[in-house]
Formats: sequence, C-alpha cells, structure tokens
Amino acid sequence: MSSRRVLGVIGGSGLYQIEGLAAVEEVQVQTPFGPPSDAVIRGQLGDTTLLFLPRHGRGHRIAPHRIDYRANICALKKLGATHLVSISAVGSMLEKIEPGEFVVVDQFIDLTKKRESTFFDDGIVGHVGFADPVCGEMSRVLASAAERAGARVHRGGTYVCIDGPQFSTRAESLLYRSWGVSVIGMTALPEAKLAREAELPYALLALATDYDCWHRGEQSVSVQAVLAVIDKNLALARRTIVELAHDLPDPAQSAATEALKAALMTARDRLRPDVLMRLDWLIEKYVR
Repeated sequence: MSSRRVLGVIGGSGLYQIEGLAAVEEVQVQTPFGPPSDAVIRGQLGDTTLLFLPRHGRGHRIAPHRIDYRANICALKKLGATHLVSISAVGSMLEKIEPGEFVVVDQFIDLTKKRESTFFDDGIVGHVGFADPVCGEMSRVLASAAERAGARVHRGGTYVCIDGPQFSTRAESLLYRSWGVSVIGMTALPEAKLAREAELPYALLALATDYDCWHRGEQSVSVQAVLAVIDKNLALARRTIVELAHDLPDPAQSAATEALKAALMTARDRLRPDVLMRLDWLIEKYVR
C-alpha cells in the first residue's frame, strides 16, 4: 500500500501523550460546520502521521449531546486522515465484559434524537450503506493492536448509543440488556455515520468502565468510578494506538473508501453553488 498513512484518533485528551511521538504541533481547523471540539494535535510516529482530536475538548467541557460531530469528522478529513479510530468509555451490558476490558464493537443501535447526523441535509441528498457500520479490516487490526498492548479484548458486539448526559434508568438498562447489546455509551453516533459519509475506514475501541445500573451486585455507575477505570486504562489505550499506527490496513480495501460513489442522488446540474462550496472537501471528485 501507499506509504501515506494518516491515522485520526478521537478520544480523551491524554491519548496524544505518546512516547516517541515526534514533531508535535497544534493545528486549528475551520470547517463549514464551525470549529471542531478543540485544536487537532498532529505528530509523527514512524511512517504514520497521527491526528488527535479531544472529543469533549481539553478539560472535558463539551457534553455528548453538544459535540459538533460534523465539524470533528470534517476537520480530520480535511487534514488528510486516511483511517479513523474512536476511543470511548462505555458501560458494560454483559457480565462477561468486565470493567477495565476493551470491546471492538461492530454494530450500533442509535437512540439519539436531536443530533446532526449527516453532511447531506440542505440542497443535496446522499444515502450511504450502513449495514456494516465499521470497517471489518480496521476493526481486526485494532483488536490485535489492543491485545499486543496487553488488554483483554472482546471482538465484536453491539453499542447502544443514548443522548445523555444522564445515565440510564434501571428500567432502561434492563431493556437494553434484553436486546442483547454489549455496551452502552453516548458518543458513537452520529460519529460512525459521519465517518462512513466521509469515506473513512472507521473502528471503535470501547473501554468498559462499569456495569451501567443493571448489575445488582455492583454499585450503579458514577463519574468517580468511570474516571478511576479510565485512568488505569489510559496507558493501555496509548500503547494500542502505537501498535495500530504500525499496522494500518490498506484503506483502498475498505468498503468506506468509495461509500459515496453510488450514494449521491441529487442531479449534478441541480447542485447549488453554496452546496458545492460547503462540501467541496467531500464530494469534489464525484461532481467535477
């Protein structure tokens, strides 16, 4: 494959403190959707360029339902990302997934309600396939990277995404368990949908921090408990990124790479100039 590899990482602000990361700089990016959550941290790890974006902003100041997911994905795409991995704290919905363990999810259930979830919402229509919402090869190498880093990894599982910022009621938690989901969180969607529209091979590493509130033998989830587990897993997550950066798959083999090729519905001669200007970073190769 090409030597040009740019790995976008969306997650906590401590993830970019990687030993061996060189030529580190902050990059401010403007997007048609406003600024992303924070400046992007760009650095070099071997032959791979790393782009780190703190999802909630440094200092964790942006709530899950207030994140501008469109700006975040657009910013990384405009900076040349060829792959995207999301790292996210979640609650475990299965006894076998213990706090402190990692899950590389492969399916989602979207229970969010008011989030902007597409780049195609004004003057242009596009329908991307989303039956398999993550890149299979990207997920495989991510799981292997996490295992080499020393984590216990569960390969596959369904992530149910809620708006938050409140945690679930016990009745809701038990309902989600009856659906057979693996983990619960507040940030995977619309992030994964937008990554597919942006034609980025995407995988999600879920860090189980608690048992939500369904588990009668455990305390209900709390911020303090979540932060304690995250602190323990931060070093593992950083090592996972290093391992992944050295083993990225060929993006040309991902179903995401040409997701828009057969997805755009609007006739080319009906695209307004303002639409072309807003989405030139995304659709130029299909409309010029």
